[in-house]
Amino acid sequence: MEADFLFRARTVHLILARKPEEALERLSEYYNVEVPKVKIGMPKGHVKSQGCYVPRKKTIYFSHRDAFYNPYVVLHEFYHHLRTRDRKHKGTEKLADAFAKGFIESYKELADSQS
Repeated sequence: MEADFLFRARTVHLILARKPEEALERLSEYYNVEVPKVKIGMPKGHVKSQGCYVPRKKTIYFSHRDAFYNPYVVLHEFYHHLRTRDRKHKGTEKLADAFAKGFIESYKELADSQS
């Protein structure tokens, strides 16, 4: 199996194993970016979301602890961190969704191949 595929599957596994901090550290190392800060509780104006990224603080906010253990939310918000340069966001919601789904699909494919 290709290394990138295994990396994606293992990243999702770490989040599901309740080790999202480790997953974020590995993602940051893999993509050669600073590890984002993490906060539980949403900033003003984002209370309806499960997560959001605030570029000027380099922080991913999660609405509650369960969202912090949701691979889709963690990976979606990490994509925003990854695509932010000079405090300006260079990605879209659609691309953040695709990024997260790609990791989850790798995890599911690996799980299916082992059953």
